[in-house]
Amino acid sequence: MRVSIIIPAYNEEPNIKDTLQSVLKQNYADFEVIVVDNNSTDKTAEIAKSMGVTVLHESRKGTQWARECGRKIATGEIIANLDADCLPEPLWLKSGVKHFTNKKVIAVGGPYDYYDGRWSFRIFSLIFQKTIYRLFNFLMQKSNKGAVLIGGNVFLRAETLEKIGGYNTDIVFYGDDTDTAKRMSKEGLVIFDTKLIVKTSARRLKSHGSFKISVIYIYHFFKTIFS
Repeated sequence: MRVSIIIPAYNEEPNIKDTLQSVLKQNYADFEVIVVDNNSTDKTAEIAKSMGVTVLHESRKGTQWARECGRKIATGEIIANLDADCLPEPLWLKSGVKHFTNKKVIAVGGPYDYYDGRWSFRIFSLIFQKTIYRLFNFLMQKSNKGAVLIGGNVFLRAETLEKIGGYNTDIVFYGDDTDTAKRMSKEGLVIFDTKLIVKTSARRLKSHGSFKISVIYIYHFFKTIFS
């Protein structure tokens, strides 16, 4: 299966090179990389272009606008969402795509590993995601309420994403992954694979406080599920 990796990027000059180097080392034969410059004012687009990947420009701010821009030109049967500060291991693509041999599976996600966070938070977060997120994903699908996906570590069947109308561009940031998971879950099975881990930066948590950000995420999660 061909995979299209879509990476929204806004002023990611310090991070985009490391992310793309990790992406381009994937042990998988058939994939394309699409970086969507979300109106950056730094050298994000220039660096991405220098690394030989497809670079698009989306002036409308928001991860969903950027992802939708990339989706419209993507050629893969599978769409993979990655953030511009993520560092996937070489087997990330192969590990995600293997689930789609089951025709019922329409989406797959996994945990974040906040590699530059405090070791205590890093361990707690991984344990929490592997237990609570997985349990919630199961229970929500059983009750037809939605599913659980983490926005920058997601694989989506392209034809299903097209069927539901693509990404919801009414959402700027918080709740975007929950909305996608909720709508995709109506069309098939959503898997939360606890071994499908992607390293990502804890910079937002450091900047705004892990407790505050966690509360915001939880609020938007339930708001999106019950809207």
